[in-house]
Amino acid sequence: MMQQGASDTSASASRAAAANADLPAPGSSTSPDHRPQWSPIDFPRLQMSTPARLALATTGAFAIGMGLGATHGGRTAQLRFRAEHAHRMPVRTTDWYFYHRSKNYHAVYGGLREGLKMGARLGLWAFGLVWLEHTMDRYRGRADLISTVVASLSVSGGVSLWNRFPLTTVARTTKQALGFGLVFGGLQDVLALARGNSVGYVDFVRRRLGSPASSK
Repeated sequence: MMQQGASDTSASASRAAAANADLPAPGSSTSPDHRPQWSPIDFPRLQMSTPARLALATTGAFAIGMGLGATHGGRTAQLRFRAEHAHRMPVRTTDWYFYHRSKNYHAVYGGLREGLKMGARLGLWAFGLVWLEHTMDRYRGRADLISTVVASLSVSGGVSLWNRFPLTTVARTTKQALGFGLVFGGLQDVLALARGNSVGYVDFVRRRLGSPASSK
């Protein structure tokens, strides 16, 4: 029985050694069979993970929309207040004080309301853009400006469809979205190449020209 137990132990050790031999060594390149599934964390855009980019893009777009909307809304509210009270302008100093106080109140309220609306709108668009960009990266297995262009055009098409823009406005927003996608995606690709990351269409062109593709 002791010999049988020793033989079982040696057989188990042999199987474990064989299993460990199949695993890649730490720091070595993995074979295609053991290569992990592509993840955007491997080549993060702007050296940031997707949740961080979502939060930054949404917050930044909301802040920009808040500032623009508050400025436009405040001026519009002031003009509306003056138009509504043009037929009964104040005469005394006290009346002028209350007039300007009411005008400032309407300006602040109108600016805050319009700022929140525009900030939420731009924040939603930015969130959708980054999320669609990330989805295209996951679907295609690579991160480059093609995903950014597709995401920009998708958001532009959704906004145009939601607002029921005429064809001329749809064409203009589509051109703007295409330009934004090319510029923003191109800048991301330039930064990725500068850091030694791989860019899909650049590697394709290099393979066609016979030069080695960049790898990280």
